[in-house]
This record gives sequence, C-alpha cells and structure tokens, in this order.
Amino acid sequence: MTDSLPMRTDHCGALRPADIGRRVALCGWMARRREHGEHLAFVDLRDHTGIVQCVVDGSVDVRSEYVLRIVGTVRARPEGTENPNLPTGEVELGECEVEVLNTAAPPPFQLDERVEVDEMVRLAHRYVDLRTDRMQRNLRLRARVNAALRRAMDDQGFVEVETPMLIASTPEGARDFVVPSRLSPGEFYALPQSPQLFKQLCMVGGVDRYYQIARCLRDEDLRADRQFEFMQLDAEASFASQEDVLAFISVAVSAAVEAVTGEAVGDIPRMSWLEAQERFGSDKPDTRFGMELVELTELFAATGFNAFKAPCVKGIRVPGAGDTTRSRLDDLTDRAKRWGAKGLVWMRVKEGGELESPVAKFLSDEELRGLVDTTGAEAGDLLLLVADERHRVWHVLGLLRLELGRPPVTEGGLQFLWVVDFPLFEDLGDDGRPVPAHHPFTMPHPDDVALLDAADPAELLKVRSQSYDLVLNGWELGSGSVRIHRPEIQQRMFGLLGISEQEAQAKFGFLLDAFRFGAPPHAGFAFGIDRLVALLAGEENIREVIAFPKTQSGTDPLTHAPTPIDARHLEELGLRLLPTKKSD
Repeated sequence: MTDSLPMRTDHCGALRPADIGRRVALCGWMARRREHGEHLAFVDLRDHTGIVQCVVDGSVDVRSEYVLRIVGTVRARPEGTENPNLPTGEVELGECEVEVLNTAAPPPFQLDERVEVDEMVRLAHRYVDLRTDRMQRNLRLRARVNAALRRAMDDQGFVEVETPMLIASTPEGARDFVVPSRLSPGEFYALPQSPQLFKQLCMVGGVDRYYQIARCLRDEDLRADRQFEFMQLDAEASFASQEDVLAFISVAVSAAVEAVTGEAVGDIPRMSWLEAQERFGSDKPDTRFGMELVELTELFAATGFNAFKAPCVKGIRVPGAGDTTRSRLDDLTDRAKRWGAKGLVWMRVKEGGELESPVAKFLSDEELRGLVDTTGAEAGDLLLLVADERHRVWHVLGLLRLELGRPPVTEGGLQFLWVVDFPLFEDLGDDGRPVPAHHPFTMPHPDDVALLDAADPAELLKVRSQSYDLVLNGWELGSGSVRIHRPEIQQRMFGLLGISEQEAQAKFGFLLDAFRFGAPPHAGFAFGIDRLVALLAGEENIREVIAFPKTQSGTDPLTHAPTPIDARHLEELGLRLLPTKKSD
C-alpha cells in the first residue's frame, strides 16, 4: 500500500459525521467480514475505542482477528443502513485499501460477548480476552481511578514513596509468600502483606504525609473479592487524628468515583461497629436494602418457649416472601445451623396479622401480636428468628439477610459507609488473655484506656479501638487506625497480649528501635483498589478488573504457574523438597 498518511491517523471508534470527507488510516483487528457477491465486502475493524464499518470494493482475503491497516474516506452511511447501536453507526469508510499487518489463528472464543465463555478458557487466552469491550473498559476505568487517586493525594500534600518488596517476615495475620536467599542459604525474605511497618518508619523519618499505590501479597484462600496479589492505596500521616484520616481518604475516594461517574460522593455517613452489628449483623453492612435485624429479646423475656430462652433473640422481615416453599425454608434452616445457630424459626404472615409457623402454638397471643408490631410485618411477609448468644445471632441473621435480600452489584448505586469504634479485642483466649482484633500498634479509644487496667479480663472486651473501615455496598474496601506511638501504652498492650520484651524485639525490633528516636503521633489507612474498581465497573468478581489474575485455586491458566523449579536452582538455594504426601 502506498500512501503518505502516518501508520494511523484516527481510532476506529472515534469517527463521526464531522469527519465526513476526510481520508484516514485506521489500524486494528478484523471483528467481522460480510461479502456481497464478488464485488463488495464489508469489514468491521476494531480497536480499543470501538468498531467502524469499512466498505471494500472487490473481495478481500482476511479472517477473524487478522491485524489490518485500512486507508479510506469517511462518508455517511446510505439512508436506512445506519446502526444506532454503534457510536460510529452514522458513518463508514469507503474507497478502502486494506493492508494485512499480520495474520491470526482462529480465536478460541467469540469476542463480541454474545456467547458466554468459560472463565478458564478466557484466562488461558487472556491476551485475546483483553481485546473484548468488557476488559478494555475495565482496565481503562482502573487507570482513571489510579490517576485520580494520585492527583487527590498529591493535591493534599502527600508524597509517593516506594517501599521494598523483599522484607523480613512479620506477623500480619495471613501467611507470607517467602523467597529463599541464595546469598544466605537457609534464610528467607518475605513478600509484603502490606507496607505497614515501613510507612510508620516514614513517619519517624519526617516524611509527614506518605502514600503509595502498593502491591501486596498474602498467601490466603481466594474468593470473589480476594487474590494472592492485590493493589491498595496505602497512606499514613503524622500529627493526624482519626478525623484527619477519614477526611483525606474521603477526598481520594470521591475523586476516583468522580473520574468514572462524573459525580462526587458527598459526605460519607458513619456508623459504629456496634450499631452495624445490631442493625445489619455485619461489620461491613450493605446499606442498599432494608431487612434490618429487629431486637426481640425483651419481647420474649418471660416466654415459655424454651428455644427463645436465650441471651439474645432477633429477627428479620423478608417482605413478600410468605409464599417461600417448605423445602426452601428447610434449606435456610440447614444453612443457619451450618453458620452456627442451634436452629431457625420461620413464620408466615397471613391476613389480619395471623402467624403461621410450627412454633406458633408455643407462643402466647401477646407474644405473637408483639412480634407483628415490633417487626412491622404485613400480610405476605416472612419472618426469620434466631435465638442464641448475641454475636452468633448477629452472624447468622447477617448472612441470611444477604442471602435473601442483597441486590446485584449494579443496582442501588454506590453506598459508602465509615464503620468506626471497632473493639480492640475480639475475645478472650483459653489462657484468659485478650485476643487482638487488630495489629498490636492500634491505639485504644481515649475514653477506654483506663479499662486496660481492669481486674476483670472480661472488661477488656469493652475497650474500643481508634480503628475504622471503609465499606462500599457490603464490601470492605479497607481499614486503618491511629497508631500507638507512646512507649508506655505500647508496653501495656504487649503485656496484655502476653508478648514479652524479647518476643517484641524479635518480631518488631526495627520499628520499636526507630520509635526511640522521636516517633510523632500518626495514623493511616489502606484500601483495595481492585475492589473499588470492580464495584465501579459493576463486576461481582475482582478478576474482571485485573489484567492477569489467578483462579480461585490460585493457579494461572495462562502461564501454568505455579510450576516446579529446576533441581539446579534448588541446589543453588540450598533447598530440598520433601516427598509429596499422597491423599488416601
């Protein structure tokens, strides 16, 4: 092909009626070809911006996914042939010359998304899958989010600092991915689960306001919102309170949302951890729908029904679900038991407020009337009740609420929520010591510090922390806290957890040593970019917004990782593999 045009003058999806008459050069992949006899062919050319129809005089020998350069003149489509489903549907390319830049094998699946494709096939050929509109849209949306986050943090005076990927193993809750050292046989680096300790060191170093779009790695079971490796916006600030952190993270999140949707988030509401559990049975409540947990303990305080003689009785009202089949109710009961409940009581609401249930005969008329009034039940509704320890009631009803009411990710808009005042300890261990709910550098709530010296260990469970989570549509986006920077409080915390001075030095020595040289008050936060992008893209699984993800089993169908290591490499590292255990 001989022409004076550059390799590409325009993108396929950018042509509009204003371009009519222009001679252009387009490059992309052949999405579709239609031949009208021997003298006319229609070629749909696709790049990341979209598709445009190219009209070729004569036959053209091109196949699906061939890489083409087409030079032609933009013209209006003949009247009646416009395609309103395409942004370029009012125009086409005529007088076309086609150059084959590369041939292609037949693709392993259709790229027009009209056919559902098995995910394993998509991941095994991810380089082809990335050409689809869905993946192009998601990855470019992700890039806009990252750019907006960086701008927002820069504008607020934060400094981007890269922290190391090869670090010492530290106790952060999940298992580390470890890397053997060739120069120090028998010793290992760990890949960072987060930059937590290093960003605190930045505060000691006077960085004042740090941020990083950080890659983190955790060897834990995978699910829809979790991968081995993930990206998070990580931030820390000196001389900052919880209020300061919530403010600057809200600005960053709002900027990211506005970059995608064109609308700012506005003020993000807050809810205490205790209120979230009491109302929604979760510390990451999905507030897009109702079905809140209703307190019924007082109603049944004097009941004669043994199953309701429990520390806590709560219920949920499922509107319009009174016709739920008995087999479905049995299934819900089985689920409740698997989640830890002793059982599940169901009641159908009939006309006039009458309750139909296998246990109705064991309840007084006053209790039945009170149940209808307290729950606000109406004819056609379904009531589900659980009686047990309060934490277990929260857990079971919270899961049932999501099972029966949670809308698809694309419905209900973006409902952000700050959850604050988490407990500092989640339980007491067998040794009577408190079990931490967070890392041991989390500052107690100032109003609860005196409880750390309580004689009764149970009082420790009342201590709140200065920690906070950001929740979006029932997904935990991230967590943060005010850090302990004063040595006397840190020593009290270590003592409560049974961490000796020697153990603290072994686990956190380099951070504790740094704190001796003037650690400022500081606080921080980190949230998952993969999760935020998935929700902004309307995806239920973060794999759809990651270019090259792992499957739920942790494998990579594209590269076949994980793979064995050559014996010579193992010898270099001073490693020997144990025989694989055979399953029975």
